Parts: sequence; structure tokens; C-alpha cells
Amino acid sequence: MHKMTFFPLGNADCCRIDLDNGKKILFDYADTRNRDDDDDLRCDLEQELRDDLDESDRDSFDVVAFTHLDEDHYKRATEFFWLEQAKKYQSDDRIRIDTMWVPAAAITEDGIEKEEGKILQKEAQHRFKNGKGIRVFSRPGRLKDWCKKNDVDFEERKHLITDAGQLPPEFSLDDDGVEFFVHSPFAKRLDENNVEDRNQDAIVMQVTFRFDDIETKAILMADAPHEVITDIVEITKGKKRTERLEWDIVKLSHHCSYLSVGPDKGSDKTEPAEAIKELFEDYGQEGGVIVSTSKPIPGKGTKGDNDTDPPHRQAANYYKDDALDDAKNFKVTMEHPKESAPQPLVIKIDESKATVQKRAAVAGAAAVGTRPPRAG
Repeated sequence: MHKMTFFPLGNADCCRIDLDNGKKILFDYADTRNRDDDDDLRCDLEQELRDDLDESDRDSFDVVAFTHLDEDHYKRATEFFWLEQAKKYQSDDRIRIDTMWVPAAAITEDGIEKEEGKILQKEAQHRFKNGKGIRVFSRPGRLKDWCKKNDVDFEERKHLITDAGQLPPEFSLDDDGVEFFVHSPFAKRLDENNVEDRNQDAIVMQVTFRFDDIETKAILMADAPHEVITDIVEITKGKKRTERLEWDIVKLSHHCSYLSVGPDKGSDKTEPAEAIKELFEDYGQEGGVIVSTSKPIPGKGTKGDNDTDPPHRQAANYYKDDALDDAKNFKVTMEHPKESAPQPLVIKIDESKATVQKRAAVAGAAAVGTRPPRAG
């Protein structure tokens, strides 16, 4: 079987994908827990990942994707990973990245303020200059400009670049039981827009898993706002590839922000933009699971209900009421299995498609929400 694991990190992202053949992929890394606060309920991400790698007798990930360079997607990554750019980031206890996945903006962006973000950018630039250990998504003209300014032969690096609408070559359904379809970023948008925006230029993918000829589909949405999701839906429909919009699992955009649903929060429920409504209500499969990588959803009238920052109760109500056939399949990382003691959320992917697992008190894990197999 394959597995997806989402970690309780507050409003921060990290998803580990474990393939049936033993390969491991990590989407984002944000170790947000306050190590000096014993009451912090966020998990010790470093220890969780180290324990898993030790159990698998590994010291590396096949791929680590940084969907964009906001801190809630990379915090403490430069302390955890072996970086190729300098020896000070290379010690025996650091975890290696076989291939780094980044959007093109992670290489070309000028506006990174935090030092750790700058270090990760230098790592991506270093690997791209050396022509190995990296895959870059989208092909904006400014990447060509960056290559020219930095004396890098763009034509010799084209094999490292994958555009929207394509499949990165690191994995395949036949060899690995998985493929990744790139929805975003769009080269056209970047070429025509003079301003890079991390949320709009982030990596958004549909992941298709195959197990015993049964296909299960997940969409990982980074922090895309509703305007970008609308573009994804309209472009995919225009290309007559609507199967790429189907989902059994969705990792929600931007920690359940209403701005990933529509322009207005609403008083009790966010009204979705038309394309968002179509994506969630027409392309979701029976028994689908939606994951909000966020703090607990605030109750109506509580202090958190007035916060500008996500998660937003109104957005959550839309997903629970209209996007799912069972509201119990709306999962919040800091509420699973209970708000007072969150644990990593594990979704098993096999011939029964997607099943959420409970943390077992004894060896082994009990699956819940199992459903009969469907054709892929």
C-alpha cells in the first residue's frame, strides 16, 4: 500500500508520501513546535521524520518539494537537511535530498526577507547551476534572464524543467505506482506578470496512486488563492483533461483560508467561486477526504472567529456541507484524533482507495472509513 501522512504543525505544512516500493517523498517541511514549551501540542517534526527514516534504514528522501518559499513551508529545513552549497550544512546526522523540487520563482525571486529562505534559494540555485539534484517547475522568461545573468546555459538545463500540464520524470505509474501531474505554476502567467507572488506561483499537483489496478487521486494545493484555482480548473477543462481535476483526497490551500474558496468570507459559509464549486462538488469521488493543515477551526463567536488569519470557520463549513458526502471526512491536523492530543494523520491508499487510520494503542493500525473498491 501507499501512505500519505500529514503532521500537526499548526498553520504550517508537511506531507510525507510513502510509496509501496519504499520510496519517500516530502512536500514541504516546517518544524514549528516551540521546543521550550512542554505544552505546545504541535509535533516534533524532526523526530517524527528521523524515527521513520531509521525504521526504514534510510538517511534520505527521494524527493523533497518546497512548494514555495514562505516560512510555514520551510521552517528549520536548513537545520535538518544536508545542503550541497556549503560544508557547514553537511554533517553526518543531516538528512539528504536526492532531488529537490521547487517552483521557478524559488530561484528567481528577489523579495525573500528571512535568512533561512535565502539559504534554501541558494541551495536551489546551486543545484540548478550544477545541473543535477533538482527539478524546477514552470519556464518563465525571467528564469532565462536569471540564467543569462549568472552565466548558466539555459538550454543545457531544460531537462531539469517541467511545465504545467506535464509529468515530472522521477516517478511513473508503471514503475512506482504513482505519478505527479503539474497544475501550477503557469509559465504564461509568470511571463506576463511583472510581480512574483509566492502563493500564486507555488507548486500545485494532482497525485495519482495505483494499487492493484485501483487508482486514488490526491490534489496538493499549496497556498493557491481562488483565482489560481479557477485558472487551474479553466485551463484543465480547456485542454479536455478533466480527469486531472478528480480527487479522493485534497490537501486544502492555505490552511482553510476563505480566500481559497471565494472573495467574500460570508457570515456562516463562504460562497465558492464558480470554478471552486465545480472542482469540489463535481470532481470529488465518493468517500473523499479533505485535509486542513491548520490550527483547530474556531467556533462561531469565539475569539479566533474574528481572526484575519486562517483557518476560517466559514470556509470549513463550505467544505463540510457541500464538498463532502460525509462531513466526518473533513480532517484538521491539529484536531486529529482529538484537539487535546493531535497526532499525525495517516491516510492509507490501497485497493480500498483512501482510508484514514487511527493511531493504534498496540502494534498495527486500525483503519476507519473503509469503503469497497471502485474502478480507477
